[in-house]
Amino acid sequence: MKAPLPPVRLVPPQWIRTATASGAFVGPPLPGNTGPANQAPAAAEPDPAPEPDPVPLLTPEPLPEPSAEPFEAAPEPELRLLPPPPPEHFATERSEDGRVALTNEGLEVNGEQFGWRELEGVDVQAVRWLLGVLLGAFTICVFLLGYLQFWLRSVPAALGLGLGIALLAWGLRGTNRWRLHRPGRETRHFAFSGAARSWQQLAREANRRLRQRHHEAAATAAYWLQQAELANYIPSAPSPRPSITDQPPG
Repeated sequence: MKAPLPPVRLVPPQWIRTATASGAFVGPPLPGNTGPANQAPAAAEPDPAPEPDPVPLLTPEPLPEPSAEPFEAAPEPELRLLPPPPPEHFATERSEDGRVALTNEGLEVNGEQFGWRELEGVDVQAVRWLLGVLLGAFTICVFLLGYLQFWLRSVPAALGLGLGIALLAWGLRGTNRWRLHRPGRETRHFAFSGAARSWQQLAREANRRLRQRHHEAAATAAYWLQQAELANYIPSAPSPRPSITDQPPG
């Protein structure tokens, strides 16, 4: 009679990782054998994170105690005007016919002198003689109509047409009217013949000169007015202001 076989224990295989990147099936450790060869390698524990440094607490600085002395405001800087520059020197300019001259002292028209500070403005305007234009056109029409209707002969008709053309040219040429504006006084009018462009350039130069003289006079007056105020200025003692300690407790 055969002896009974001891019971067989089945062990399931387990996969473990080796150092050569290959694996093998091993069984669980046998009972009673707890050697390092039969133990599975333990997983490496992560290093603990470093703790942050503690933030130092800022202690509030004590506020300065209010002083009992009254508050004194800083002195304001004094603004003083510079002395005015010397007046500009103007060269003499004359018109083509010599009737108008711009000098350093003023404007001379037909021998009459006007100071730069006396004037407010100068303007020039080209005008046409309407009466000459109308008379010239009417004369040309009458003599031409009489010649075409055989009322006039050739010589009288030619003389009449020539007279009409002369009147028409005189009316179209016109004149250049100058106006001198004076503050508080009547405006002066002058009429000059010639090209309008040259008279307009002369008027612009006259306006520039009189504006420069007015500006120089205003700057000089402002400077001397400030000097007079500084000479008569008497500094007053500043009034004392109440201090913080004098105020009643709230």
